Amino acid sequence: MTNDARKLSGIILLTVPTIIYGGYFLLSILSGKMDHLGLTDFQKAMFRAGHAHAGVLVILSLIVQVLADHANLSKTWKWISRLLFPISAILVSGGFFASAAGNNITEPTPMIFILYSGIFTLVAGLLVLGIGLINN
Repeated sequence: MTNDARKLSGIILLTVPTIIYGGYFLLSILSGKMDHLGLTDFQKAMFRAGHAHAGVLVILSLIVQVLADHANLSKTWKWISRLLFPISAILVSGGFFASAAGNNITEPTPMIFILYSGIFTLVAGLLVLGIGLINN
């Protein structure tokens, strides 16, 4: 593992407590302890999706750090691929939460653009890294 991969992996791991807290909050919502918030079923579903995507994309971000070490990419493109994945984790999960924030929300708000930005970021990272690995 290169020094770049090690340092960025450490930073990514430091974000995991926020996902853990999100899981606790989600469990509180789903177990009825937060009924005073008056969340709709749509909001609960979006929060559940946001939490799940955060966890999966953070794990993928950690795997990418090792894969980037083996990609045939310039140093700049390696850094771009290393950063696109954790950025997409923030944007995708944040997009789920942001598009469901508010009172009595039953469909995505205009903040859904954050989710779409995250999807675009993730696809860009997949393409850059995938091409770098194939060309090795």
